[in-house]
Amino acid sequence: MAEPFHQKHGNTVKPALGQYGRNEWAIIGAPCGTIQELAAELCRRLSPAWQIAYVDADHAEGERLKVKEGERLKEQGARLKLSSEGHSGPAISYTDKIGWHRFDTTIAPDGFRFRHWLHEADAVLVNGNHFAAAHQIVIIDPAKEQSLQRKLDRLSDVQLVLLKEGMSELYPFLTDHLAGRNVPMLPLSDTAAIAAWIEERLRAAVPPLRGLVLAGGYSKRMGRDKGLIEYHGKPQREYLADMLAGICVETFISCRPDQVDAIPTRYAALPDSFLDLGPYSALLSAFRAYPDSAWLVIACDLPLLDEATLRHLTAHRQPSRLATAFQSPFDGFPEPLIAVWEPKCYPTLLQFLSQGYSCPRKVLINSSIELLAAPNPDALKNVNRPEEYEQVMLTKESRL
Repeated sequence: MAEPFHQKHGNTVKPALGQYGRNEWAIIGAPCGTIQELAAELCRRLSPAWQIAYVDADHAEGERLKVKEGERLKEQGARLKLSSEGHSGPAISYTDKIGWHRFDTTIAPDGFRFRHWLHEADAVLVNGNHFAAAHQIVIIDPAKEQSLQRKLDRLSDVQLVLLKEGMSELYPFLTDHLAGRNVPMLPLSDTAAIAAWIEERLRAAVPPLRGLVLAGGYSKRMGRDKGLIEYHGKPQREYLADMLAGICVETFISCRPDQVDAIPTRYAALPDSFLDLGPYSALLSAFRAYPDSAWLVIACDLPLLDEATLRHLTAHRQPSRLATAFQSPFDGFPEPLIAVWEPKCYPTLLQFLSQGYSCPRKVLINSSIELLAAPNPDALKNVNRPEEYEQVMLTKESRL
C-alpha cells in the first residue's frame, strides 16, 4: 500500500522574481566600460520616476585591495589574523557619503540576499559580462563578438538588441540562437529610445490592483461588529466591497478564520493566515496569497468614504513607491488603511515585523511612499465608538 503523500513544508505562493528582482536585464556583448556608461545614462533618464539598481563587478578594485591588504599584513605580521573568508576587518561597514550611502560587506551574496537588498528596485540592470539575469539586452560590438559567442548559454530571453555605430545586422551565430525571434533593434547611441523601451516594459509590468476590505477586527470600542453596521442600506463591509469591485480586478473581504462562514458567498473571503496582528495580519495575509498584486486596502470603519476619493487615490498611484496613501487631515500622518500597498512592500512589512513592529502607519512613515492630500477630508473620518456613529448618522439625516 502506497504511503500517503507527505508535504514537508507549508504551501506558499512564490512571487515572480528573477535573480535580483521583478524586472531585470543583463546587458551583454560590449566591453564593461560601454555597459557601465550605458547603465549610468539609463539610470539618469529613468530616475527619479523609477528606482533603478545596477549590478556589476570591479576586478580592478579587487586586485587593488588585495595588494593593499597584503602590504598591511606584512606591516602587522602575526598580530592580524584573516577571517575564514580571507578578509580582515568588519563583515559589514557603513559609510555616510553625505549625498549617498554605502555598505561594504565580505558576505558573499546569493539570490536570496540580492532579492532582499534590491526588493525596492523597479528594474535591475546587470553587467552581463559577469552575471546572468532573467532577460537580456545584447549589444552588437565587434570587440566582444567572440566573448558573446562563448556566452550563448546566458542568452535565455533576449528582448532587445543594440547596434554599435557601423553595425547593421546580427552575428550569424546569434541569428541561429534566436531562431527567428523578432527581437527589436535600436542604435546603441540612442539612449533616449532605449530608456523609453525600458519604461514601456516597466509600465506594462505594473502589478494588478486587488481590493481588500478590512473586516476582521473585534470592534471592541464600538461594542458591535463595525463591518455589519448599515450606513447605506447594506452591511458596511459589503457596501465597500461593491465599491471596490468597480475599481479593482478582484476584491476580497479580509476576516478572521472564524468569520469565513459568515461572509456571504457572493463575496470572496480572505481569512488571516498571520494571526493576532490587527490590520497587519490582513496585509501580510493578502500578500502571502497574491504576492505579485498591489492591494487597495480600506478599513470598514469609514462610513463617509466615496468612490471619487478611491479613484483619486488610484489615479495618483505611484507603483515605484512602496505605497500611495492620503495624508490624514486630522493628524498629518499617512493613512495606512485607505491606501495602495505595492508588492515591493511585502518584504518591508516582514522586516518591520521581525523587529517587533506591527503598525502599518509606522511602516509608511519610515518608507518611500507617495503621500496625497485628500480631495474630501471627511471621507477619511473613522467611526470607532457609539457616539461617533450617532454623530455620523445625525449628519447624514440632516443632509437628506
